[in-house]
Amino acid sequence: MGPPPAVAEVRSAVRRCLGEFAEGDLVLAACSGGADSLALAAALAHGGPRCGLRAGGVTVDHGLQSGSADRAAEVTRVLTGLGLEPVACLQVAVPAGPGNGGPEAAARTARYAALAEAAHRTGAAAVVLAHSRDDQAESVLLGLARGSGTRSLAGMPHRRGPYRRPLLGVGRATLRTACEALGLRPWDDPQNADPAFARVRVRYQALPALEGALGPGVTEALARSARQLQADAEVLEDLAAKQAERVRDTEGGWRADLLAGLPTAIRTRVLRQAAIGAGCPPGALTAGHIDALDALVTSWHGQRWADLPGGVRGRRQRGRLLFTAGDPREPAG
Repeated sequence: MGPPPAVAEVRSAVRRCLGEFAEGDLVLAACSGGADSLALAAALAHGGPRCGLRAGGVTVDHGLQSGSADRAAEVTRVLTGLGLEPVACLQVAVPAGPGNGGPEAAARTARYAALAEAAHRTGAAAVVLAHSRDDQAESVLLGLARGSGTRSLAGMPHRRGPYRRPLLGVGRATLRTACEALGLRPWDDPQNADPAFARVRVRYQALPALEGALGPGVTEALARSARQLQADAEVLEDLAAKQAERVRDTEGGWRADLLAGLPTAIRTRVLRQAAIGAGCPPGALTAGHIDALDALVTSWHGQRWADLPGGVRGRRQRGRLLFTAGDPREPAG
């Protein structure tokens, strides 16, 4: 007799992801203690060794809520109990104040820095993340609302750098059902129900309203659209990366004349890559920030600079686009 259907679905999704790794590779499951990441961790603990891989875990304590250290310790215990080894528990300091893209973006940036550190420290080949089909649909709607264009429609990629998202085709309800079937007790983060956060409003207000107006299946349709556009987005990103090598000068600046000659879809991606490379948190960069940089290239009329997240400024100087740390004593211009 096989596992319950929900458990089988999650295990199957994770097993497909693991096929790219070599025997003996270490793969870490990022786990917050919520239902999605617990189901992911359990599936990795089951499937990793069967694929000839080592399976470990990592949890991050953001220190933003009372008792967070105790919860992180409990998650560590649960991951170890699942048979994951090694298990890392990392504490991060989340910066506050302007220039960090808001609390969600700042926490995300700190979390990914910790996950990258864990992967480096343990020699892991990859870190698997528990974003679900519902998360993907929410990301698409949020991106559309912020005017992020094709990037938002493509949603979160299945793979980028050391990160893999094997559960983008699995619904959130299935992941919770899998936890119940396995006897796992998820921790429900109260911030995931706080309407002060835009993602929570999308989850509990916007998506249900769309389902009511358009009928069931909106979440699946949004996630499916993201999957179909992901290949297009990857091609554009690759083209932008190649063009970035051509338009960057030997001193680390960017030639405005060469940038201006690129197609808009490529140029804006080069500008985004350049801003991230200069220290901007990726999750805090908006279409408005990229438009401001693009104006320095294509609509130059002496404007002083473009203020970007992370205390970075883009300036045009002598036909070159430069990125520098902003001086808080200077007024924004």
